[in-house]
Amino acid sequence: MANVMICGIDEAGRGPAMGPLVVGAVFARDDASFREMGVRDSKKLSPAVREKLYSLIEKECESFVTVIASAADIDERRKRQSLNEIEMDMFAEAALRIPADIVYADCPDVDESRFSWAMSARIGAKVVAEHKADDAYPIVSAASIVAKVVRDRMMLDISEEFGTDVGSGYPSDRRTMDFIEKWIKENGRPPTHTRCSWEPVIRLMSVSKNTRISDW
Repeated sequence: MANVMICGIDEAGRGPAMGPLVVGAVFARDDASFREMGVRDSKKLSPAVREKLYSLIEKECESFVTVIASAADIDERRKRQSLNEIEMDMFAEAALRIPADIVYADCPDVDESRFSWAMSARIGAKVVAEHKADDAYPIVSAASIVAKVVRDRMMLDISEEFGTDVGSGYPSDRRTMDFIEKWIKENGRPPTHTRCSWEPVIRLMSVSKNTRISDW
């Protein structure tokens, strides 16, 4: 595979109520070095291990890129696109940064063949899109780590902006949801960096509008 440029693509932040969606793409001539350094699906690694591997990936790969959509970007695009379509656009943008012979991607669509075909038509290269590709292919594991580290750093910046820990941004994170709920109670609107098109946030806003101030 020495003469073939391969690209791995994955995302971080598909389902949060707060924060950006980050797509990472890693380009390399060979994935052996990634396999040797022990890359895995980023969700299965601690933050410290992800940061260490991020530095190693940066040194070993030919190049890597990130494509970022803010919460406001996602809200605006959701008016006319599904989340899968948004991710398709972002995956394609990332893949086209550097021409690659084969692109491996963690598939966000229920239909792997459909997504692979559509992505291939968009970028003009062979695409292998599979569920859990971030575990099966080291190049995708590397992209998963890049996307997760970049997103985690951005969430830290958001916490610094508010002067408090807002958590990971995911609806399952009680710290995030408590912060959003408190902000809505006090201000009558979600805080910046919140995905207002997300169901958990819509529910909180609905409660706010239908509850008297004295009820809080």
